[in-house]
Amino acid sequence: MFDKLLFWRQCKTFHTFSDRDRLLPHSCEARSMSVAIASAPSSQLSSHHAIHCSLLVRSLITDLRVMAREDGNVKIAPDILIFQAKCHSAKCNHEYRSKIPNSAIALFEKFTVANARSGTITYSMNILEVSTTPFTDQKPGTSGLRKAVKVFQQPHYLENFVQSIFDSLEGCQGQTLALGGDGRYYNTKAIQIILKMAAANGFSRIKVGHRGILSTPATSCIIRQYKTLGGIILSASHNPGGVDGDFGVKYNTGNGGPAPEKVTEAIYARSKTIDRYKILDAPDIDLDTLGESRLGEMTVEVIDSVQDYQKLMESLFDFDRIRQFLTSGKRICIDSMHAVTGPYARAIFEQSLGAPQGTVVNGTPLEDFGGGHPDPNLVYAHDLVEILFGDNAPDFGAASDGDGDRNMILGKHFFVTPSDSLAVLTANAKLVPGYASGLAGVARSMPTSQAADRVAAKLGIDCYETPTGWKFFGNLLDAGKATLCGEESFGTGSNHIREKDGLWAVLFWLNILAVRQQSVEHIVREHWQTYGRNYYSRHDYEGVDSDRANTLMEKLRSVAPTLKGKRYGQYEVEYGDDFSYTDPIDGSISSKQGVRIGFVDGSRIVFRLSGTGTQGATLRVYFESYEGDSSKQDLEVQQALAEPIAIAQEVAQIREYTGMSKPTVIT
Repeated sequence: MFDKLLFWRQCKTFHTFSDRDRLLPHSCEARSMSVAIASAPSSQLSSHHAIHCSLLVRSLITDLRVMAREDGNVKIAPDILIFQAKCHSAKCNHEYRSKIPNSAIALFEKFTVANARSGTITYSMNILEVSTTPFTDQKPGTSGLRKAVKVFQQPHYLENFVQSIFDSLEGCQGQTLALGGDGRYYNTKAIQIILKMAAANGFSRIKVGHRGILSTPATSCIIRQYKTLGGIILSASHNPGGVDGDFGVKYNTGNGGPAPEKVTEAIYARSKTIDRYKILDAPDIDLDTLGESRLGEMTVEVIDSVQDYQKLMESLFDFDRIRQFLTSGKRICIDSMHAVTGPYARAIFEQSLGAPQGTVVNGTPLEDFGGGHPDPNLVYAHDLVEILFGDNAPDFGAASDGDGDRNMILGKHFFVTPSDSLAVLTANAKLVPGYASGLAGVARSMPTSQAADRVAAKLGIDCYETPTGWKFFGNLLDAGKATLCGEESFGTGSNHIREKDGLWAVLFWLNILAVRQQSVEHIVREHWQTYGRNYYSRHDYEGVDSDRANTLMEKLRSVAPTLKGKRYGQYEVEYGDDFSYTDPIDGSISSKQGVRIGFVDGSRIVFRLSGTGTQGATLRVYFESYEGDSSKQDLEVQQALAEPIAIAQEVAQIREYTGMSKPTVIT
């Protein structure tokens, strides 16, 4: 509570008010002055009290701007006004002092709040430096920090993590940042907070997507094209959205890719010691109008979310040939799953490439993804699956996920596994203008099938095996070691950006189809005849108790190295280990990346806990079996993998540890 307000003017007259919680008028030299006096509840935490005090003082300064009214115009007295206030709460000893200049803009020149319990909060111009305490759960996973929306809505939670990002960077002053998200619930609110924090931390410009929409691939494109310091992507990718869904924050570095482990570790370390964050006290920015506006000293540029990304796609693919293919009677269906790619898909496929209106379904981004789960697989993209496996099915279908970096490819009554997709793109890359000169190499995540390895061997290029997480491809791409990359989790991409890219994969497939004039199924089956088929499947056990899941993995880590030479039916174990990766570029080591059991015939079982979920743990079990005999390449996948599936149960006791009789999702 403020028990005294002192106003000093050049007329040397002191005006003292001791009353509280009332509007008190005072007249001096015919200029009316109104002051609002208010109290802060003493029961508030001191940090909240400090913020409350600062808001009161700001309100007082606003009131003091109104000195006189002549013809409806506000004028400031010609002499300088000094404002001073002191809070005498038992828990607070805040002092405020400010000058109001002759100009009509009454901003604080300097404003300090001293608090014995909370530390010091500094407010310079309209920048608040707010005391806070660390949260213990802000360790980024493979793709940033993902939590339930309600976790991010906790006071200071988002701010702490964003400030930890800024504090971990090598200088924000005068830098440019890209910002956007997938449109899920809390996206626009978070963007407004981050904009104000960026302004308070000295950024000179923010490029933010129109209406806050910016896909992950488009963000990477913007970072690289405009050479920004980096970018913040707001997404929980393929996780559900809505009030009761998930939210996420990810930082991408200047190469356009996800922050490497050394950066995420620095962010996490800072989050454990953070004691304050900076934020601008200012109105929200209009995100619905393209163009520039000012936020403090920073320029906010609301950009067309699609334009730069579409131009990049046009530079890689033969749009004329694809347009001819799509307007010659071929039918396609693109399911954006009410997520971020809707505006991109409509602009590219319907408006630019001539596909009929309605080709893109579920194309309006919604905060809850229409109540669906924006994960492009056979289970969650069931609408698309029903269309492509139904009567009068289109020739080609594709789905993308929440933030637009994943893809699922379907032909008429035919599903292409992500592992096969990477292999087919690698084998046919020279048919696409952007890759006609050949590939430097190919990279895949360790759990992804070895189908691409066989293509790379035939082409005479290197194939790199990395841990799961697109960030591990960044060094290979930057060093020119790899051109195409892929993950079994429906992610494919290339060196055009530093993220996986759902619509890029769709365009790559359409370019191949337009050149070869064959169906999706024909192309894949011909590929199997040439390279052999890698039967492949992933079983997900979602929402497993974390302790039980970790116990299962620890047991496997101890057992796997002892299995060499052991036989399970027709399968003999060649090796068992916990995958560790040494980056060939910078020598960094990533350990405990998944337990592998490899068999003499090339078959594999991989066990891994996912880092993308927010509820409990997700156990992923991957099965792979190679078949070179073309007469045996048409088995049902689960039937072909029945024996490895049984071996996994015997070795890991999955049902006993998860409490589940069957997987949540099979892909």
